[in-house]
Amino acid sequence: MSFIAGIEYLEYTCRGADPAKGTVVCLHGIGGDHKSFEPQCEALSDEYRMLAWNMPGYRGSTPLESLDFSALGHCFIEWIDQLAFDSVHLMGQSIGGMLAQWIAFHFPDRVRSLVLIATTSAFGGRDDEFKNKFLEARLAPLDNGETMSDLATRFVPEIVGSNAPLSAVEAAIASMAAVPEATYRKIMGCLVTFNMREQWPQHQSGICLIAGSEDSNAPARTMEKMALLRLPNESDEFATNEFYEYHCIEGAGHLVNLEQAEACNTIIRRFLSKK
Repeated sequence: MSFIAGIEYLEYTCRGADPAKGTVVCLHGIGGDHKSFEPQCEALSDEYRMLAWNMPGYRGSTPLESLDFSALGHCFIEWIDQLAFDSVHLMGQSIGGMLAQWIAFHFPDRVRSLVLIATTSAFGGRDDEFKNKFLEARLAPLDNGETMSDLATRFVPEIVGSNAPLSAVEAAIASMAAVPEATYRKIMGCLVTFNMREQWPQHQSGICLIAGSEDSNAPARTMEKMALLRLPNESDEFATNEFYEYHCIEGAGHLVNLEQAEACNTIIRRFLSKK
């Protein structure tokens, strides 16, 4: 593990990545960490420099006093500045995909392409009542004395698809169990504020969207609608144009890239080869 600008991260360059192809930075979800993209980092490090960060407050990364998308985005830019990266390929899952969208909109010159996995362009509720009820439901177990380990053991099996291998489920449980309760509470509060419905069509980076057919958190139909804003007259599984493409992986839930790693890696490698 490495540490710079308050961020702990793991770098994969073990098999002679080609510098000309760029660096891929992986942004994990609420219950994740640097291990959340392990299958992608290991598989793609033969061609790309791969980095997986721990979001502020996760593992060894320094917590932020105020946790919102602006603070996270500026923290990310400060981090890649310290690493001397002019621009990077961003790969984000769930809230990591939301953060990737925020960064791409506010710092377009720093983003070479986007891979968005199991995410949306806005949090589902349009009113405060929905958001408040969502937060109450998600935080109630902790309020009632459960630990993050208890929460992870119960929650992770509920969000994966029917074809998820046991190893992926166990890895996800271990990652979520390690999230500090204070960080979890803050990041949940951050999640419900996300809304880029209006800004989404303005993204100019090449974008690859990957959904799971059994994902109830970021439903495939929602991600397909995001794609259709850029893919007129195309809606099949491999809808694509010069800059945007959409894929739905059958039998996968919210942790698509862990559950169906090989299928995801094939899609991602093909997409990045064009960038």
